[in-house]
Amino acid sequence: MSRSAHRLDSVCVYCASSAVAPAHLMADAARFGQILAQEGLRLVYGGGGIGLMGACAQAAHEAGGRVLGVIPAFLTEREVAYARVETTVVANMHERKTRMFEESDAFAVLPGAIGTLEESIELLSWRRLGLHAKPIVFYNPSGFWDPLFTLFAQLEHDRLLPPEFAGCWDQVSDIERLLPALRAAPAAKPEAAPIVQRA
Repeated sequence: MSRSAHRLDSVCVYCASSAVAPAHLMADAARFGQILAQEGLRLVYGGGGIGLMGACAQAAHEAGGRVLGVIPAFLTEREVAYARVETTVVANMHERKTRMFEESDAFAVLPGAIGTLEESIELLSWRRLGLHAKPIVFYNPSGFWDPLFTLFAQLEHDRLLPPEFAGCWDQVSDIERLLPALRAAPAAKPEAAPIVQRA
């Protein structure tokens, strides 16, 4: 599978909605929003106006970028929907994830908690099943996602995941390298990794 520049128009960002997230992570999220705007790419995100989500969306909007928020009705108050950008209110979490997936060409996973884990794991599962070949890159500052990557390595060691799974995603530790990594992802048709491991 040869590597070539991946054509992007919309980038989905998964990240924390916590309003008390560390300042350096908030700054990184804001910087990525600026980068997307400067590169003429649309940000697709969870629609909230707080935490890393809010920082990324606000920075992209203020830099003149295109932003699409997708949020379930029951979260519009809890995550304080960011009203200054285009926002689609959907019925539930399943519809939110589906719409974000459909609207995006690539996925950036910034630091987050349970929701971010759920979204990224589902995306990786779909990739392994051959349902998509969209780039997935984790932003991993100071080893934030290392415990998850250690689990992936353990699953491969125990032959519960095939070695090919490692090719489904990438990671960077510098926010400035996140978009280049998404663009450099292999341009390939969906191809399922082996589901049944054989001796």
